[in-house]
Amino acid sequence: MVDEFGRPSYCHLGVNSKTYHSVTTRYFLVGSNPAETKYRVLKIDRTEPKDLVVIDDKHVYTQQEVRELLGRLDLGNRTKMGQKGSSGLSRAVSAFGIVGFVRFLEGYYIVLITKRRKMADIGGHAIYKIEDTNMIYIPNDSVRVSHPDEARYLRIFQNVDLSSNFYFSYSYDLSHSLQYNLTVLRMPLEILKTETSQTRQESFDIFEDEGLSAQGGSGVFGICSKPYKKYVWNAKLLEAVESAVHRDWLLYIIHGFCGQSKLLIYGRPIYVTLIARRSSKFAGTRFLKRGANCEGDVANEVETEQILYDASVMSFSAGSYSSYVQVRGSVPLYWSQDISTMMPKPPITLDQADPYAHVAALHFDQMLQRFGSPIIILNLVKEREKRKHERILSEELVAAVTYLNQFLPPEHTIIYIPWDMAKYTKSKLCNVLDRLNVIAESVVKKTGFFVNRPDSYCSILRPDEKWNELGGCVVSTGRLQTGVLRTNCVDCLDRTNTAQFMVGKCALAYQLYSLGLIDKPNLQFDTDAVRLFEELYEDHGDTLSLQYGGSQLVHRVKTYRKIAPWTQHSKDIMQTLSRYYSNAFSDADRQDSINLFLGVFKPAEGKPHLWELPTDFYLHHKNTLSLSQTRQSYTYWWTTGVLKHLPLPFDEVTCAENRRKLTVKKFHKYEEEIDIHNEFFRPYELSSFDETFCLAMTNSTRDFMPKNVGIDPSPFTVRKPDETGKSVLGNKNNREETVLQRKTAASAPPPPSEEAVSSSSEDDSGTDKEDEGAVSQRSTPVKVTDTGDNTKITENVVQATKDVYGVNLSDVPSEDDLSIYARFVQLGQSQHKQDKGSQQFCSKHPLDKVINLIPISSFSQDNIYEVQPPRADRKSIEIFHAHIQAGRGNMQPLGRDDFLMYREYIRNRYM
Repeated sequence: MVDEFGRPSYCHLGVNSKTYHSVTTRYFLVGSNPAETKYRVLKIDRTEPKDLVVIDDKHVYTQQEVRELLGRLDLGNRTKMGQKGSSGLSRAVSAFGIVGFVRFLEGYYIVLITKRRKMADIGGHAIYKIEDTNMIYIPNDSVRVSHPDEARYLRIFQNVDLSSNFYFSYSYDLSHSLQYNLTVLRMPLEILKTETSQTRQESFDIFEDEGLSAQGGSGVFGICSKPYKKYVWNAKLLEAVESAVHRDWLLYIIHGFCGQSKLLIYGRPIYVTLIARRSSKFAGTRFLKRGANCEGDVANEVETEQILYDASVMSFSAGSYSSYVQVRGSVPLYWSQDISTMMPKPPITLDQADPYAHVAALHFDQMLQRFGSPIIILNLVKEREKRKHERILSEELVAAVTYLNQFLPPEHTIIYIPWDMAKYTKSKLCNVLDRLNVIAESVVKKTGFFVNRPDSYCSILRPDEKWNELGGCVVSTGRLQTGVLRTNCVDCLDRTNTAQFMVGKCALAYQLYSLGLIDKPNLQFDTDAVRLFEELYEDHGDTLSLQYGGSQLVHRVKTYRKIAPWTQHSKDIMQTLSRYYSNAFSDADRQDSINLFLGVFKPAEGKPHLWELPTDFYLHHKNTLSLSQTRQSYTYWWTTGVLKHLPLPFDEVTCAENRRKLTVKKFHKYEEEIDIHNEFFRPYELSSFDETFCLAMTNSTRDFMPKNVGIDPSPFTVRKPDETGKSVLGNKNNREETVLQRKTAASAPPPPSEEAVSSSSEDDSGTDKEDEGAVSQRSTPVKVTDTGDNTKITENVVQATKDVYGVNLSDVPSEDDLSIYARFVQLGQSQHKQDKGSQQFCSKHPLDKVINLIPISSFSQDNIYEVQPPRADRKSIEIFHAHIQAGRGNMQPLGRDDFLMYREYIRNRYM
């Protein structure tokens, strides 16, 4: 490992906390690290009416230095010396980061994050959701040049609600997958030393390596990679200052979904995280963005990653981490739907003929670079229709894939899986999820998944046939996922989410097996683990559906299992109407806001305004405005160098082109920027258990495990509908509308067998789920009987042996069992003798004379009732005695090494 703390990025100076100070001519942005021991200062000029002038001195200040600096600014900007009431320096706002800078027709605005909420934690790296933002106009009122359309552009820009599903992290790159981030950390040390020397020569920060020369060989390397701009939503907003300020000021945000839950396996905390990254290329709303643009970017493209790790060890280098990635996106063709007809399902039209699959080639070339091979397409659109509608897309997609595959090597061809999911759903004889489970097993075996540790020894002791057939790339440090599943229907919402859930459930079983947590890579429905995972995926699907379609999911996993309650049909109708209303009346305004926010449209004097454009087709298809000078080959349609490294993704290969995307810096090993303990536990601030994220997140034991006494606590045990932790707390029908993002976990009777899960069973639990904080989740289920004025409460603790142990006990043991038991009793009586006198003297309980056995062997080590105490070496004994003496107040004198370590700590923290 190049970084002993396993950090995939640099420090986060100046981005965790910001204070915004202003004078008449300048804004001063003061940023600090979490401990508020190191600061940076950014100066923004307010005298320019339309230009942005940002000055970063790139110096790291201490707390005392920054106070003196602000004091001098306060003193120097007073109207009259000595009058504190007329101070020219005022504190404008406190913030947690900069979203970016934007200009319409007047001067620049700065967008600041003023409220955040922690949503997940990956290896000690916190992931936050933006809760509130503030836009501040930079130029002073004395130089402001007003424009009549400025206010309208401002309203359109603010229609993009930054408090709705935008996420960021100070120290973890959310635009890349976990596999990419940890693969970068495994770069050989010799390459890092070379990159460090080159970075130092080209560095613009003269204070960057301050103090490192005097620290000898105690440094560690930190790596910062360039974000994947396709999934960064504020890239255009940061373009104006990206090259002018220190990298610690730059905070990249993603849009999509982030959720995390805790799976407790007999007390062992396993964090299950779901991250969805929505593409910022060709982004928009449902009917206004279909198909692909001229650069191969498709509509509604979302990369979903499920991360599993053991939270008892947070370090990337020492912990156990696993991830699996899959993608959804519109069919990569030139197609659209005309919504002017006001029909629920407008007809699908192919806008351009593409006989050489040019746009599909660009799209799959991007996927080969990012994911490797094989690329697997799961096409869920209808195959048989009375009137040709969805089948138009299937026919064109098959032709495009067939054309592209004839130029690829046979082992790296694109795999196409067509499956009419709607047809199977209508059939009473077919089980939709059983068929999806078969497809999921086939897909995961081909792509494999990522895990950062070698195969567990338990997989050698308990070999499994499916594990030996698993694909991907096996390396010395673990496994790599090679290739990806790309799922699509027409909208990529309801059917796609269910299919992705089934594939994710299959991958989750392999991930748990790889970490040694289950004995077979197989998970059943109606277990606490699958219910927890299904709730995450329903939140994920609802969020993505609201962003693209304007409503929540219409068809859920329960719908396809055919166990949804009858009340669900009326809710489906309401969601369908909500989606139709949003598509017909509000999508056009949302599309204008997205185009303005992402920089697709830039207002300028003399150009038509955004609301005057009849269509945004020319904004997203740049080849219509200018003719490209380079034309892609019809046969060699992939990027040079991609095929050479397949099945590995080109972006993760160690080569000169990829090394240019990395920035390497050397840190001292005691610096706070790489101290994961200080960042996660925050010893410098007062914290409360009630506000601790790891205790407040969804918990499988608290939220899903039955509260009945005697129930098996394993999260992999199949439960009955009335045993779920969420069904015993009452009905949630009255509360469901106000809690949009928390859904019911699936509840159904147990399946008839392990391999085949019945989808026609009835749901007895309805849609029960507790509201947050409404009822105590640790209360025991009770039966209430009303007898006149008195109410009797009895605990339901009597259960059948079948429910507790999984087997039915016979009434009378067989003769063979009785004879075996008799021989066992005789053997015990002959091997042990009881001293009845001593037993009666010292016994305090009638059972003591039965269970207190004394060995009869004269050899002290010849029985199972005696063990030798462990042997400790001399050094361990000395440490233990020193610990005991310290508890009594007798401290040992400190040695030379202790003084040196303490001196280094003080120097790095306070000097």
